[in-house]
Amino acid sequence: MTSDKAQILARIRRWGGGAAFTPMDFLDLASRGTVDMTLGALLSDGTIRRLSRGLYDYPRQSALLDAPASPDLDAVARALARRYRWNIIPQGALAAHLLGLSTQVPARSVYISDGPTRTIKIGRQTIHFKNARPKETGVASVRSGTVIQALRHVGRRAVDERVLGKLRRCLTANQKLDLVRDAHQSADWIYRAALDIAGESGQ
Repeated sequence: MTSDKAQILARIRRWGGGAAFTPMDFLDLASRGTVDMTLGALLSDGTIRRLSRGLYDYPRQSALLDAPASPDLDAVARALARRYRWNIIPQGALAAHLLGLSTQVPARSVYISDGPTRTIKIGRQTIHFKNARPKETGVASVRSGTVIQALRHVGRRAVDERVLGKLRRCLTANQKLDLVRDAHQSADWIYRAALDIAGESGQ
């Protein structure tokens, strides 16, 4: 295996099971021709799986089914966003689920985006991208944007100490600062929740 091919495989393994990617994710390591040849070889030997034209994943193994698990739609959505250079943020029930505020897997995977409104099918599953206003997608970090979307979904009356505690634990100190900045243009109650999560509610 050449050095370029070894680096591509090493990156995929470092990302781990469930990672999704396109050839663009490896162009800093090798030429497009080498990337395509390497992904083709990894596809042939069963290391990776093709989800659609130019889109692949490194499938996780399902212990229950003793077979490759279904694609991680969030990883797929982020791979597509990198390919098209979109900024995307999980919306509604999906945002709440990804942050651990809900154990229920949403029926629809919906993302707001600064790209066009578009629906993409991955096998039997579907990812929906919805064009949104710049102030919704132009956030300091995807993590803080996800928190804001989750808070909107949960609703003002349901945002209690349990919810706030979960969100505090899933954000780094820098992400909490990003959240306060990003929430400044949101509804007042969301901004107050952001201050509480960041530990600034008493200021």
